[in-house]
Amino acid sequence: MSTTVFAMLAALLYLGATGLHLIHVFQRRQRVTRGVAILGGLALLCHCAVAVQSVGGQGGLSLGFYTISALMFLAINLLCVLLMVRRPLQNLLIILFPLSAMSVLISTFAPETAAITTDLPGGLLLHIGSSILAYALLTLAAAQSALVAAQDYQLRHRHTRGIVQILPPLQLMEKMLFELLAAGVLMLTVAIISGFIFLDDIFAQSLVHKTTLTLLAWALFTVLLWGHYKLGWRSQTAVRLTLAGFAALMLAFFGSKLVLELVLHRG
Repeated sequence: MSTTVFAMLAALLYLGATGLHLIHVFQRRQRVTRGVAILGGLALLCHCAVAVQSVGGQGGLSLGFYTISALMFLAINLLCVLLMVRRPLQNLLIILFPLSAMSVLISTFAPETAAITTDLPGGLLLHIGSSILAYALLTLAAAQSALVAAQDYQLRHRHTRGIVQILPPLQLMEKMLFELLAAGVLMLTVAIISGFIFLDDIFAQSLVHKTTLTLLAWALFTVLLWGHYKLGWRSQTAVRLTLAGFAALMLAFFGSKLVLELVLHRG
């Protein structure tokens, strides 16, 4: 089956799962239902096929600006599903599934912007893999922080209906946020260290902005974790620093790739 067919199926299944999950959320069902699980599982299988064919085709790795999005969201979704075994993160699917539908379509129909890489040493694979895992975890943390911000606002203004009714208690929401941040910072640390070790020059002209912004994101996340465990930072402070760090990380990865591949045409 072609990549185009898999992409269309994945997008439709993701959107179907989102719609069904939204209905169940408004019905105040606490768990992911069988229908959502089936649609989401089939969507993930089709998404996996798209990622393999888009990123791993043509005898090498294609990590261009458009094609990498499918791999990123596949990692994000798989992590979310695995973490849902122990934590109630199912409300994040309302955000992730529509974005995943868009990512598989963009990955399939957008033009290739980077050269195919055929020879990657193990150290560089470690850097790429840890970077993807860090981005996935910190994306989940950013989405979780948005829910924490909305919930905290509602509670501060004594609104007891709406989002407050469908989310776990704020204390648990914040605990899940900091668990995601801690795991994300750990993987980001591995990515940074492996980059310094295995990349020829991490501060080369083509990488300096990416490296600087990544280090800024790491610093913001690390300060937030320190402030939480040592000074008790939470709620709005946690949300602001999480989103600021995530914005820096987004600019580091996608901003640098956008400039290099779409503006300067240097894949």
